[in-house]
Amino acid sequence: MTPAAASRIAVITGASSGIGAATARQLAAEGYRVVLTARRKDRIEALAEEITAAGGQATAYALDVTDRTAVDEFATAFRTIGVLVNNAGGALGADPVATADPAQWRQMYETNVIGTLNVTQALLPALTAGGDGTIVVLSSTAGHGTYEGGGGYVAAKHAEHVLAETLRLEIVGTPVRVIEVAPGMVKTDEFALTRFGGDAEKAAKVYAGVAQPLTADDVAETITWAVTRPSHVNIDLLVVRPRAQASNTKIHREL
Repeated sequence: MTPAAASRIAVITGASSGIGAATARQLAAEGYRVVLTARRKDRIEALAEEITAAGGQATAYALDVTDRTAVDEFATAFRTIGVLVNNAGGALGADPVATADPAQWRQMYETNVIGTLNVTQALLPALTAGGDGTIVVLSSTAGHGTYEGGGGYVAAKHAEHVLAETLRLEIVGTPVRVIEVAPGMVKTDEFALTRFGGDAEKAAKVYAGVAQPLTADDVAETITWAVTRPSHVNIDLLVVRPRAQASNTKIHREL
């Protein structure tokens, strides 16, 4: 389904790698003009060139979603947009509550929750003005259950889930949908590596013995499917896990 002209712009945060980059590629293939935002300007510029070379339309804009002044300035570029994918986020550390670093908790909350709030607030008028807007909040199964060593990330993702759920209640009756996609175990190049401060051995253990964790493309396909449903259809919450993962703590490993 080719998007209408008034709703053909899709803004994706955290588009420099992983799920964000994969979502940008897939939405561009569906006919959206994608606006790629992330802090790493070189990455999103390279992705924009790749998408353009493949026949799509893409623009790169370096942006830190936790910088409200920068986000507000970014939003002035748009009178209308069709889609906002709040993908920027991430996890830091896996220490128990008793010894966790408060700075890491604060950073996770700022990126996952306040970042989503900043961009959503700034672009909501343009989403509404377009007459057929969609907000996607990429949360996590961590936003729907807890696990040991995940307290800070779990707390942030629970808050992000509540943000999406509350917003949906508050804007019902407007021409804007709120979709939450909550992935389970996704193997990307950076998520676990970032979480463990670049320790490749620890990062590898997250996926050890799991035959087929989700890929960034799997999640991007899910997001794209939800976004391209007819405008009267709202996918409130879509939880997607690999077959080997029954819950946050129940994972089949072939070791």
